[in-house]
Amino acid sequence: MTTRVLTGVTTTGIPHLGNYAGAIRPAIRASQQADVDAFFFMADYHALIKCDDPERVAISRRAIAATWLACGLDVEKVTFYRQSDIPEIPELSWMLGCVTGKGLMNRAHAYKASVDKNEAAGVEPDDGVTMGLFSYPVLMAADILMFNAHKVPVGRDQVQHLEMARDIAKSFNHLYGRGKELFVLPEVQVEEDVALLPGLDGRKMSKSYDNTIPLFEGGAKALKAAIARIVTDSKGPGESKNPDDSHLTALYKAFATPEQTQAFRQQLIDGMAWGEAKDALHQLLEAMIAPMRDRYEALMARPQDIEDLLQVGARKARAYATPFIHELKAAVGLR
Repeated sequence: MTTRVLTGVTTTGIPHLGNYAGAIRPAIRASQQADVDAFFFMADYHALIKCDDPERVAISRRAIAATWLACGLDVEKVTFYRQSDIPEIPELSWMLGCVTGKGLMNRAHAYKASVDKNEAAGVEPDDGVTMGLFSYPVLMAADILMFNAHKVPVGRDQVQHLEMARDIAKSFNHLYGRGKELFVLPEVQVEEDVALLPGLDGRKMSKSYDNTIPLFEGGAKALKAAIARIVTDSKGPGESKNPDDSHLTALYKAFATPEQTQAFRQQLIDGMAWGEAKDALHQLLEAMIAPMRDRYEALMARPQDIEDLLQVGARKARAYATPFIHELKAAVGLR
């Protein structure tokens, strides 16, 4: 049986190491399996929720596409597209919104975080909350259900949205399926060890925390500079260090073999200096990233090549989406 795997990245920034470890790498690995039908997309409609800078969105779309291609995405095997090139997705989003309870959206983490922030500031709970932010999980459900994905690789912070997509699919199936399961119930897929890669300060690696390690942006120099800023304790050279108390170890483990990780842990226990540990992490990452970085830079210099590939992907995606949206419209009475 073929398993359809789908994942996407919001186009509001340039991918960093956490994006690679938590989403891009596991998705590409999944796509290389013989029994996998993979769909990969850039969530540029989602970007409008977070970003009102058109140039930033445009640059991010190109950089994310180049990143996935440079990291090994095989466009001959997968369906690679931009969300905004598939008009059936926002059309489905409206249909799904009509079967989604407001109470379900009230429980979404992003919305609740905005309300909590407003209440702490003493302003109206919904101050600054757009319908885009509030209904974000519905659009995400449309992304997934449009292609009836079986599995969706995400970070742990996105698990709730997958659960919501399942709830929405169940509601639609119940109301309009007439004995037929129109939508597959998607399963979440999380890589436990790296789903929430720690940043420079130990918190989840995120642009919002300003604690990221660049993937390609800034080249080898920027990678080394970021690693040098990783926060460690005050133990000096020769002092034994607890590898389990250091997010430096977690970063190393996410990209090393079990044997390399064990050796690294033992060196810390034996008193390796933090500077040496950071150098070891830099050498590990640079060896992995350098060939991909070269491919990325070549692609960024040829934007039309990227566009051509995306248009091929859009045609492949719509070959599935167009007849399916007609089936769904018929199911709800829009024949």
